[in-house]
Amino acid sequence: MGAEIVPPDGAAATIAVVTRVICGLGNPGERYRRTRHNVGFRVVDLLADRWGLGGLGRVRDGAARLEAVRPEPVGGVLLVKPMKYMNLSGGPLRAALRHAAAASATDLLVVADDVDLSLGRIRLRRSGSAGGHNGLRDIISALGGDEFARLRVGIGRAGDTVDHVLSTFSPDERALADEAIAIAAEAAEVWLTDGIEVAMRRFNGVDLAAVAE
Repeated sequence: MGAEIVPPDGAAATIAVVTRVICGLGNPGERYRRTRHNVGFRVVDLLADRWGLGGLGRVRDGAARLEAVRPEPVGGVLLVKPMKYMNLSGGPLRAALRHAAAASATDLLVVADDVDLSLGRIRLRRSGSAGGHNGLRDIISALGGDEFARLRVGIGRAGDTVDHVLSTFSPDERALADEAIAIAAEAAEVWLTDGIEVAMRRFNGVDLAAVAE
């Protein structure tokens, strides 16, 4: 049984069932809030802001959860942020999925950073390997497969990978990073309304850095 939720404004009498899940990856705590590794958290936070949701949401089984009702044909959506650090993302997400009525892997989108994409680019895939990302690796292990959509947000690569992903964006990068996160949130919304194929065609070729030059 999926979670049943009432629209936030209380105006509608109908009950929505959560059938879609968007999970952003990151590390909990103020120390990591603005790091490159936390762009997944930031995309989910931006969606929550756009949809008029407030606060962290309910923290349960190691994940912060916010429920939303979106216009048809989307319906109920669960926003998830695993709060047990990046390499332990799988268990909290698996627990959150049990809370929803997601029927298959096509109902899940995971948003993560990607050092192999330059800043200003995003890439959607219907499935695939972890690609060296510890959070995705743990999710694949916890779910028993990699057949779920993922949205990768480019953060570039420089020096030692661990130091790089845990660093913050430089002053010269911040505007581009903010724009990329906004585009990623838009891509997640298109995934909700039109599916992964449409989202891939619309966003995988976008290079915000090239546009800015």
